Amino acid sequence: MKTFQADQIKNIALLGNSGSGKTTLAEAMLFNGGIIERRGTIEGKNTVSDYRPIEHENGNSIYSTVLYTEFQNKKINILDTPGLDDFSGGVISSLFAADSAVMTINVQNGVEVGTEIHFRHAEKNHKPLILVLNGLDHEKSHFEKAVEMMKERLSSDIVLIQFPVNEGVTFNSFIDVLKMKMLRYAKEGGKAEVVDIPAEHADRAAELHSALVEKAAESDESLMELFFANDTLSEKEIKKGISKGIVNRTLFPVLCCSSKNNTGVDRLMEFIVNEAPSITDMPVIKNNKGAEVKPNPTGPASVYVFKSAIEEHIGEINYFRVYSGKINENLDVINTSNGSKERLSQLYVNAGKNRTRVPELFTGDIGAFVKLKSTKMGHTLNVPGNDWKYDGVVFPAPKYRTAIKAQSESDDEKLGEALNKIHLEDPTIII
Repeated sequence: MKTFQADQIKNIALLGNSGSGKTTLAEAMLFNGGIIERRGTIEGKNTVSDYRPIEHENGNSIYSTVLYTEFQNKKINILDTPGLDDFSGGVISSLFAADSAVMTINVQNGVEVGTEIHFRHAEKNHKPLILVLNGLDHEKSHFEKAVEMMKERLSSDIVLIQFPVNEGVTFNSFIDVLKMKMLRYAKEGGKAEVVDIPAEHADRAAELHSALVEKAAESDESLMELFFANDTLSEKEIKKGISKGIVNRTLFPVLCCSSKNNTGVDRLMEFIVNEAPSITDMPVIKNNKGAEVKPNPTGPASVYVFKSAIEEHIGEINYFRVYSGKINENLDVINTSNGSKERLSQLYVNAGKNRTRVPELFTGDIGAFVKLKSTKMGHTLNVPGNDWKYDGVVFPAPKYRTAIKAQSESDDEKLGEALNKIHLEDPTIII
């Protein structure tokens, strides 16, 4: 498998209310990137992300899932998170490991309770956010109402990048006001046909394009000067302003799609690889001694384990992110969280339960270790000579503390055994 450098890697957490289409969107992204040959469905219980029996039984994501895809010679690491707030631990740990988040919003319902909760999680973790109005093919799709709700309940800095031409059961086209083109899709979705904007939509496209240019210019003083001098910006300058606004959380771009029909997903992926931040665009992480750990590909190797899980026939898997240097198989490291020594004998990238063995991973990338002796979620692994660690993920207080204490001793013991089975996946519900 090809290896990628820091500026070629985009790490996103998929957020959104339960039922907003996160898992279906992830499936389409993997299909478009050639990682899978056919798209699974929630109903068919064959998606790459929701592969565990409990998720098949409930029809919802229970755990966060690590995935990846490729697009335009870049890699997108995807952390698909649970939509139910009961399992928010997967959301919080994923946001820590990601550089930005993509939040899906069900266009039938607009902003839901889970939407607001996930928006606050992203805000608390200072993560840039791209918004996707999903399900525009549904007969009850209501784009304008959903946008109005987003501006009222999420942020006044909502900016439309696209708007649908024919929302509803015939949805197959939208206007992209960044490209100033209409994107039209075949019945099976996939790759868009790019055509000129129809005359009846030209005025609205021009109005939204102007609003986008102004908002992009506000992100950077030099762009604002160019805007005042020329009364507009070039597409390259607009993209620069959008990228900076996304990082600063002063601009929340809104895109359109039907993940079920794979309509608009290719354009979303293009937007992610071009405009979403990589590790080199984000503020530098600090260690527990207050020193910056710069994302230097030639620096000392350093990783943080943001998730641990138990997999059948495999045992414990530790998912990590590389913050500095290069990780390769047979590298000797120190677990600075407990002082133990580890040898990285097996290194993988994951698409759900499917693992691909790789010889090395570079700064900014996400991968998985197996068969480590003393490493778990929250631990830091460094090459010898670096005795510091990362403060890491900070989880909220357990939601079920009072309920568990109220059980009888026998019930409490049984409940404790059941909860311990998912301790590594979601610490927020463990005493």
